[in-house]
Amino acid sequence: MYLASDKRYENMKYNRCGRSGIMLPALSLGLWHNFGDTGDPANMEQMCFTAFDNGITHFDLANNYGPEAGSAERNFGKILKEHFRPYRDEMIISTKAGYDMWEGPYGNWGSRKYLIASLDQSLMRLGLDYVDIFYHHRMDPETPLEETMGALAQIVRSGKALYVGLSNYDGKTLSKATAILDRMDVPFIINQNCYNILDRTVENNGLKETSAALGKGIICFSPMAQGLLTGKYLNGIPEDSRIKTDGRFLNESRLDDTTTAKIRALDNIAKKRGQLLPEMALAWLLRQPEITSVLIGASKPSQIIANIKALDNIDFTDEELKEIDLV
Repeated sequence: MYLASDKRYENMKYNRCGRSGIMLPALSLGLWHNFGDTGDPANMEQMCFTAFDNGITHFDLANNYGPEAGSAERNFGKILKEHFRPYRDEMIISTKAGYDMWEGPYGNWGSRKYLIASLDQSLMRLGLDYVDIFYHHRMDPETPLEETMGALAQIVRSGKALYVGLSNYDGKTLSKATAILDRMDVPFIINQNCYNILDRTVENNGLKETSAALGKGIICFSPMAQGLLTGKYLNGIPEDSRIKTDGRFLNESRLDDTTTAKIRALDNIAKKRGQLLPEMALAWLLRQPEITSVLIGASKPSQIIANIKALDNIDFTDEELKEIDLV
């Protein structure tokens, strides 16, 4: 039986999530990759132990994380049952629904039917009565926003989620959704979006600016650009890399000469700062006051420890930031 370290909170920084009462660790563990049925159960356990022992209290899932869809929740639920029950009140557990999950017209997008049914399924897989944060996973161009936000309100009133979040929204839709949720007194606290040095979409679609103005937190996924900023691809494509072994979210076409040149330039900046490239990629996000937390993915416990080192230096000079922007 796992026993958590009694020093688990000593070296982690915690940030308030927007204007809410909840605080999240600066680094959270994302279970998008490596917690599906293709993963090693013992390694999954060790990654969770390592994360929690180092103050990472937030574990982020979605209904379709795998492969296969649902397996990440099922595998994490087993770890919760066997090792983390005594620590449930020290943990933030989140999940989502919005992408294709099951066959037929009711297993996708943002209808009340889908969101409520999906969360019920997620809770069964996780073995929980509630999650701390439940997200709508993506904007739905067909379902009325009032219906999707109404489903989130019903979920909170039912006690199946303490807070709600929105993922992959833009600033304009976020503003409309917030107004609806505010009218229903729903504790909407956080946005989850892709954000990294190579992908600045949230800076250009109003999400970052609007979140700050509305007092909502931001948690970033893909801080390493699906592995491009890990340093693995500085000199080609290793055989054990995600491009070679998976290819679902990062394929060889992404690694053209222009991208390779950018990665090498960023690596040189990191070296001048006395950091590894992935440390600098995380630090670049963590320095920003709008960012509540950054989701890290890992394939082994040592990567979690390495990522935590980014907290040692999140200060950048104006010259360094300009140089990064020019890459």
